[in-house]
Amino acid sequence: MTLRFGVVGAGGIARSYLDVFAELPGAAIVGVADPDAVAARSLADAVNGVAVHSVSELLATVELDAVVVCTPPDSHPTIALEAIAAGKAVLCEKPLAITVGAARAMVAAAASVGVLFTMATKFRFVDDVIEARGLVESGVVGEIIQLENTFASRVEMSTRWNADPTVSGGGVLIDNGTHSVDIARAFLGPIREVLVLERPRTLGLDVEDSVQLLVRAGSDATATIDLSWSYDNATDTYLQVYGTDGALRVGWRESAYRENRTDRWVPFGVGYDKITCMRRQVANFCGALRGDETLAISVADAVASVQVIAAAYESLALGDWVAVESVQSVDAASTEEVA
Repeated sequence: MTLRFGVVGAGGIARSYLDVFAELPGAAIVGVADPDAVAARSLADAVNGVAVHSVSELLATVELDAVVVCTPPDSHPTIALEAIAAGKAVLCEKPLAITVGAARAMVAAAASVGVLFTMATKFRFVDDVIEARGLVESGVVGEIIQLENTFASRVEMSTRWNADPTVSGGGVLIDNGTHSVDIARAFLGPIREVLVLERPRTLGLDVEDSVQLLVRAGSDATATIDLSWSYDNATDTYLQVYGTDGALRVGWRESAYRENRTDRWVPFGVGYDKITCMRRQVANFCGALRGDETLAISVADAVASVQVIAAAYESLALGDWVAVESVQSVDAASTEEVA
């Protein structure tokens, strides 16, 4: 049986899903909803699907098994709740929501009607990140001491919704930082507290364009996360993990690890491919929808990402360490745990 997906939102990330589904067996996009009729029609025509104006029209006129929410963050709760109420599974792009309350409301609604719901966060599905986690679990680097993550490149944001705080919930911290938080939690487990240091704003935006996020995990391991729209990071590596017995680095084009007893870096990956990891993410969602596998990103993970970012913004305002709420299991969790 082919699973039928509707896509809400016809922007850049929605176009990426066209490539994702093009080589995904057993699933297809059959409808696209967007207030921009031209944009909706353009995407729908590419998959021989139906183009409509709104999620309400999509749910009323197209037979669907699931909905992918690809709109700006402020609209995620409204769209997801409407799809959930119609009994449709929902894969919601990151960030899940701007507030913790909204995130919990979405999870509770899905639990109440028994439909599948989670957040799309692609880096957990990158081949090299998966391999790196396996290496850590095998003990190659020993006990993790420090994690470093950098997502920094100069980007023109002045005309994009990402820089409108009423729509996005903030700037680079919630935009790139949501990926960073999920990566950190995948390696370190629950995050206990955070501190955010803002760099000078150079892009003339109403939101932060460059920050450093310091993280202390429940294991006492720490992380340093650098996020910026205002400068380019010139190195290939975006993730480094340092342990008691070695280190590993994950890059855009290659990845490798080194044990302390040798100077040799051992390659283990060939880098990052956006569509490949997104396709694996949707395949996992489809497998869970069919009952064949467990969601790799649980609802607890999804809510935890919002909790950590919320604490980070509180830290940014206070200029001090802020504790993070405690429901943050990296393992699969029941919806009742976060409802």
